[in-house]
Amino acid sequence: MPIENLARSDVVTAQKDEPVQELATRMDDSHVGSVVITDGDEPTGIVTDRDLATRVIGDGMDPTETTAHDVMSDDLTTVDHTAGFYRATELMSEHGIRRLPVCNDSEELVGIITADDLNELLADEHMQLSDVIQAQRPEY
Repeated sequence: MPIENLARSDVVTAQKDEPVQELATRMDDSHVGSVVITDGDEPTGIVTDRDLATRVIGDGMDPTETTAHDVMSDDLTTVDHTAGFYRATELMSEHGIRRLPVCNDSEELVGIITADDLNELLADEHMQLSDVIQAQRPEY
């Protein structure tokens, strides 16, 4: 199944010059753990709730003066919207990440998929398989 069918299309985004305090508020309001930093429609970085904890609070930075650019991970790994489930899990594993922006053929941001999304999908698949097994199992 292509990632574009699994990914969330309502990605929370921000620009590089936005204060991290605004990013934290946006994450809280949107109930997400990351904000994708964009330049136009192209993703250029990501700021996670962990980045805010370790790079801002942990380093004693002022959240009103610190921008997304100051703390974002700019070695962004993305996945093509036509890639499959296994490619997404492979990329997450290879790069040690839990969030994967999804891009179209023009490298524009079209969604995001997270490790939690993939785990939820796997849990659903396991439940369906369990139902099949239970339906075919003889009574004891």
